[in-house]
Amino acid sequence: MEATATVPEAFPEPPRTRPRPHRAQPPGWTLPAQAGAAALLLAAGAAGLLTAPVAVLGAVLFGVGMPGLRLSRMAVTAHARTGDLRDCRGAGLLAVTSVGGATAVCVAALSPPAARTGLALSGLILALAGHLAAILLLPGVAETWRLRLRRVVDGLSLGISLIFAGWLLSPVDTVPSAVLFVELSVIGAGAIIAVTALAVRRQRPTVLYCAGGSGAVLIGLAAPTVCFAYGTAGWLWCLAMAPAVGGMLLLVIGAQRAQRAGSQPVTPVRGRLTAYPLVTVPAVVAALAAVYHVATQGSFDRTSVLLGLAVIPTLVVREMMAAADVRSYARRLSIQEAHFRSLVSGGNDLTLTLGDDLRVRWQSPAAARLFGLADAQVLGRPFIELMHPEDVPEVITVLTGVVTGRLVPTSRTPLVTARLRDGHGRWRDTESTVSDQRTVPEVGALVVHVRDVGERVHLERRLYKLGFTDQLTGLANRRELMRQIANQRDLPGHPGALLIIDLHGLVGVNEQYGREVSDAVLVEVGRRLRDTVEPDDVVARLSGDEFAVITVAGPMLAYGTGARLVAALREPCQLPGAVVALQTSIGMAEVAGGAGADDVLRRADLARRRARQLGRNRVEWYDSYLEEQLVRRLDLERELPGAAERGELDVVYQPVVDLVDGKPVGVEALLRWRSPVLGTVLPAELLAVARELSLLGHIGRWARATACRQLASWSREGHGLWLSVNVAPAELAATTFVADLLAMLAAQGVGPERLVVEVAESLVAEELAAAENPQILAQLANLRAHGVRIALDDFGAGQASIAQLRRLPLDVVKIDRSLVAGAGSGPDSVHPMLEAVAGLGRRFGLEIVAEGLETDGQVSQAQGAGCRFGQGYALARPAPAERTEAYIADFPTPSH
Repeated sequence: MEATATVPEAFPEPPRTRPRPHRAQPPGWTLPAQAGAAALLLAAGAAGLLTAPVAVLGAVLFGVGMPGLRLSRMAVTAHARTGDLRDCRGAGLLAVTSVGGATAVCVAALSPPAARTGLALSGLILALAGHLAAILLLPGVAETWRLRLRRVVDGLSLGISLIFAGWLLSPVDTVPSAVLFVELSVIGAGAIIAVTALAVRRQRPTVLYCAGGSGAVLIGLAAPTVCFAYGTAGWLWCLAMAPAVGGMLLLVIGAQRAQRAGSQPVTPVRGRLTAYPLVTVPAVVAALAAVYHVATQGSFDRTSVLLGLAVIPTLVVREMMAAADVRSYARRLSIQEAHFRSLVSGGNDLTLTLGDDLRVRWQSPAAARLFGLADAQVLGRPFIELMHPEDVPEVITVLTGVVTGRLVPTSRTPLVTARLRDGHGRWRDTESTVSDQRTVPEVGALVVHVRDVGERVHLERRLYKLGFTDQLTGLANRRELMRQIANQRDLPGHPGALLIIDLHGLVGVNEQYGREVSDAVLVEVGRRLRDTVEPDDVVARLSGDEFAVITVAGPMLAYGTGARLVAALREPCQLPGAVVALQTSIGMAEVAGGAGADDVLRRADLARRRARQLGRNRVEWYDSYLEEQLVRRLDLERELPGAAERGELDVVYQPVVDLVDGKPVGVEALLRWRSPVLGTVLPAELLAVARELSLLGHIGRWARATACRQLASWSREGHGLWLSVNVAPAELAATTFVADLLAMLAAQGVGPERLVVEVAESLVAEELAAAENPQILAQLANLRAHGVRIALDDFGAGQASIAQLRRLPLDVVKIDRSLVAGAGSGPDSVHPMLEAVAGLGRRFGLEIVAEGLETDGQVSQAQGAGCRFGQGYALARPAPAERTEAYIADFPTPSH
């Protein structure tokens, strides 16, 4: 087994600092030029143009010396850049020993014939030792003494086998001893170098160049030594030196490539045993040579036997080292396996391996600790049987997609979210990642990592409940409602409707019974809403007394749902110590309408406001006309506050005429709002908005003060008219109303008998029936006691009009225009109801005023019915104070 360490290349790239200026080589002495010059000299010596010693000397100078100098300089530069001697010692030793061996050959060529072989042989020995050491010292080849010994033993095993085979196959009797020594040395050294280079060829490809160059240099030094031993001609010396020149060229090229690749990381291969061909080659070579020798010669001499036996120790040593490596490798594997098991068993994930049939092959030891699952409960079972039946389709989709490769490869591992049954029968929320490891030989299966995410899911649900659920009722909140609206708008077809539910009376419950009862009412309302709607509908609470329902039904069914909700919420809430009755207003809008969820909510809220304005316990659909009305209502509500201070309010006066002589006896003050934004706003629209904004009292005081000032002005001019002002029941209910009104009259110097307070019969009837409070009756009686006359306006429009004549302290009855408009065209065709009401009023001692007289025929009818006074366009139109004063001036003697 080989343990290759991570080391830099033979000549690593220097750190990325400021580059030093490169000293360029002369154009004529680059590496190709040097090799070419050496080759020309050797060719000239072989051709006889130069003497052999001169040619060898020149070749050594140009082909070995100058490349060796370049190689040495590169080694010194590498040492200067890295500061580590190990990065340059191999290359430096190659350069020095190559140049030394070549120098010895050059000296031998110039020496006498008797000394040539010894000199060349000494240089060869020096080069052999240096090259062997240099190859083993190259960075990344063998960093430890044990690994270097391995390289030497492997090389010697192969080399001795080759020497043994060569000894048996060659005629050794005729070979000089020096030549035999050279052959044996070169074969042994070459085998060591070759084995070393082949062992690291994948991790260090540049070593092949160095090994090839080293082998060529050794051959180029050995060949001249053989020539000197045999005493050959000089031209053979030149041919024998050619491999040395080529070897030096390969050495320099290898060093340059290593320097260029020095910055690229190389991943070492650890724990890889030497290939079996390399182990068995020496034995096979020796065995084949021995068989051949026995077949041809029949016996072995002593040297052959010794060489054959020399093969055995190297093989034995090599196998002993391999066995030690195997034990070390097994020990390391055992440690790694124990480390892996401790990591897997101590983690928070359950690891499973699945086959192509999706059955569990193996589970990690953490299964019992994390999920209480024993091997007998899991192994051999389909993985989907461990999952909740509702989650099985998703699990199958992911797993089959991984197995078949249909899942699109992404940067994220496929994730499966499902519930897993643990060893105790409980369902656990889990997340599983699936990794396809079938192509990995050590695994060969799908690897599933299962993690318990129950706490996280519980936290997510709690956060969802906090963020999207109303904490009191458990219904969805506004945020969840908006999300549901947006999701439902994406559905095809009819996405349904949104209902906004407004509760009336909850504020009074809170004030009367307290917060606990009010909360109990809200919880009961939420329960009734859930019980009334369909299971697929979403019920939400928007605010304190507002709820909402999203229904998937069509318009007609949605309206029916709204009607059922009204009926369900009208039922009194039976609570401990209290019975609470509520009223509702429901507005509806289609979810498909509008520009978005906010617009849908706005439309439904507009419909709710319309339902609230029209009454209680009703359902209103949104339409464009409704929005126009509500937009105008919003404009009125925005502009009305401060209208009196801005001078936009005005009072006009309509005379009340004596039908006998046609002279005015009084005027009715009517309020007008002349808004620069909205135009002229009539009292019916104005007072409704003022009542909604609680501005009715403020505007009424302003109107009465203005009218009283005008009445005082007319009184100073001698006009004895009485003034009629309209007062709402809500104003009469104020305890300070009578005192404030009397103080206002006293401040203007107007007698109370000159003022008539009008109350609408329909409004006062509703107020008295709803409140059952005698406060209004007491206030009217108090006013009458101080001399202020009381008039009942719009008499005849209500269902209980006659009852009010006895109940209220009245002086004047103003007959509603509906009775006058229903009369005939002549005095002989008086409407029976008009005549009956006028006669009834006279019997109670009340003055009768007919309202809404718009034609002469209606005036005649009123006279015929016995009405003393009249009011309407046929007699006089409402006008500002100046025009009314001009009208009164035409009657110098007003009737009293």
